[in-house]
Formats: sequence, C-alpha cells, structure tokens
Amino acid sequence: MKNVGWDTYELFMQVARHGGLTGATAVSGLSPATIGRRMLELEAGIGRPLFVRSQTGYRLTTDGSMLFDQILEMEGAARRIQNWREEGVGTPLVRIACGTWLAWWISRNFTAIRSERDDFRIDLFIAEQRASLAHRESDIGIRAFEPEEQNLASRRLGEVAYAAYRARSAHASVDDRWVAVAEEQAISAYLRYPHQEHASRIAVAVSRPRSLRDLVLGGAGVAVLPCFVADQDEGLERVGDEINALRHNQWIVMNNDDRHRREIRTVVDRITKLVRNHSDLFAGRSPAREI
Repeated sequence: MKNVGWDTYELFMQVARHGGLTGATAVSGLSPATIGRRMLELEAGIGRPLFVRSQTGYRLTTDGSMLFDQILEMEGAARRIQNWREEGVGTPLVRIACGTWLAWWISRNFTAIRSERDDFRIDLFIAEQRASLAHRESDIGIRAFEPEEQNLASRRLGEVAYAAYRARSAHASVDDRWVAVAEEQAISAYLRYPHQEHASRIAVAVSRPRSLRDLVLGGAGVAVLPCFVADQDEGLERVGDEINALRHNQWIVMNNDDRHRREIRTVVDRITKLVRNHSDLFAGRSPAREI
C-alpha cells in the first residue's frame, strides 16, 4: 500500500470517531469484516499499529492518534474547499458537534433550531470526545468547559447537573446493579463515575451512552444520566441526590472568523436561547415532564 487513498483514511476516521467497526459500518455501509480488513491493510502499509483492539471496540494507539490529528487537517482543508465551491451556488451548511444527550435535546427541539423558512442545512456530528473546531471540521461545538484556544469565540450556556436514576416500576433490588458505558468509551466524567465509585456493582456495560436510558427503563439497573434528560421521563426516578461532583458549566463555541456568518450566528443564537430558557431543567432544579 504505497499510496493510501482518501477513502481509506476516511474509513480510518470513522472507526476512530465511533470507537469500533459497528459505528463505522452504519456510516460507511461496508460490512464489519471489510472495514476490519481495510484497517489491517492500512496498518500493514504504514508499518505501525493504529488501534488497540478489544471486545468493546477499537482504541487509538499513540501512532493512531498522531495519524488522526493529521487526517483532521486534511479533512478540514477538504471541507473548506467544498464550502468555498458552494458559496453563492448552494445551500449554506452549519455543522454542529456535540455529545449524545445535547444531540438528543436538539433533535427533540429541532424546529427551534431550524425552521422551514431557513435556507441553510444542518449537519449534526454526535460524539463524546471534545468538539474540535481547530481545523474547521465543525462550525459550532458544545463543550463542558470554557475553550482556551485563541481562535475560538464562546458563550456560556449554563450549568448541567447529573444524578443516578432507576425505573419507577423496577424492584428495589435494581439499586444494587449499575449500568455503565464500557470503560474504554467512558470519556466524560459522568460516564467514568460508575467505574470510579461502583465498579464492583456494574452489571451491564454498553458501548454507547444512548443505551443507558433504555436499559434503565427496562429494569436493568441504575445509571447516571443528565437531569435535563431523565427528569423529563415519567418512567424514571432519582436514586439519592444530585451528584454534585459532576455538575459543570456548558459552553457553545465557534471560530472567530466564522461567528459573523449569518447562518452560524442564527443557529448559535437559537441554541443559546433554547438552552437558557430551560436553565432550571439543565441544572436539575425543574423535574418538568413536557417541554
């Protein structure tokens, strides 16, 4: 493999972003076997191991992380060229990068972000890792900390609270069983919490945070969830008080050079308004059932 094509690098990006073959399969349409073989061929061609493989997924090695960063630059350049070509002739695209539950929130309230009258498109990239805007792979990111990069502008959206939840209909014995995201995928503080505080009581592990709520509702056990998600669900109830150590601020960030683009400014203003209008719910102070 003397000349690696962009399609192979793009497939590598999907495996890295989704933490394994399953997520990359959903995006690419290729089978897990084909993707696995392509990654082995890429490693053989480069002559360096790129992944640590386990039953729970694929984790980047040091060399894999270095390649990932370099391909991000390539991807960012490709996107900038595409945006430049589309300016004035196509529909503007706004790319939003956020975590699992903010994506869930935005999806449930999508018409507050984009209406039928708007002339821009939305690209929603969902991942637990930090939203990176350095190479313009996204236009807007939502983070759990204030950005330090000099080229980014930001707005504070408010606080986010977390608690442990169980199904209201479940037997009390579920309180001794915890549901958690597999340790290799536990990137965020709330995902690491069960491993740090209740490791011996974890009964079920999953690869994606989105499954935690469904497993709790199904009576599998207790899981840590954002209050703005679980407090709206009549099928769930808190186990104990809020976990104060997990409370954090939330920030919406964008590139300084892009923040005055009409479509980006519009989306940022609308997300800001939507989240701030429900600040009590995000902060765990308002167990409302309907928005």
